[in-house]
Amino acid sequence: MQISAKADYAVRALVELAADSARPLTCEAIASAQDIPFRFLKSVFRDLRSAGLVRSQRGCEGGYWIARDARLITVGEVMTAVDGEFFTVRGERPEVLGYPAAASALPDLWRAAEASARAVLDGTSIAALAERGTEPAKGGGGESAHELSAVGPA
Repeated sequence: MQISAKADYAVRALVELAADSARPLTCEAIASAQDIPFRFLKSVFRDLRSAGLVRSQRGCEGGYWIARDARLITVGEVMTAVDGEFFTVRGERPEVLGYPAAASALPDLWRAAEASARAVLDGTSIAALAERGTEPAKGGGGESAHELSAVGPA
């Protein structure tokens, strides 16, 4: 599975908004804070706004806010909003695939891989990532999906 730059930038932008939700943030501020190309981020925000994940306000006090509770927005939802289909094989959904003879079990593997990825990404909220990002670093490195997963009210 490959995570697109667009999906990565969208998740990072929403985490930035969730971490500082007291005021709207400009696209420029988010791009700078997350080291994301500004022009690319503008197109990402168009997709996020169309999906109802962010709202915007024009003017000198304007910027972007998360449109819903960040505890209820999952990474999987964000990825689907900006990239479309979540998991495809050669452009096809795994449930419509069928292979002959010796490879006939392969579509089951693709479906299992999608289910596992969905479980992690749909089980991880933007709020959980934002909260985790503001905690002091622990020794030992990366966190497991279980440590990051937190969807719904705490």
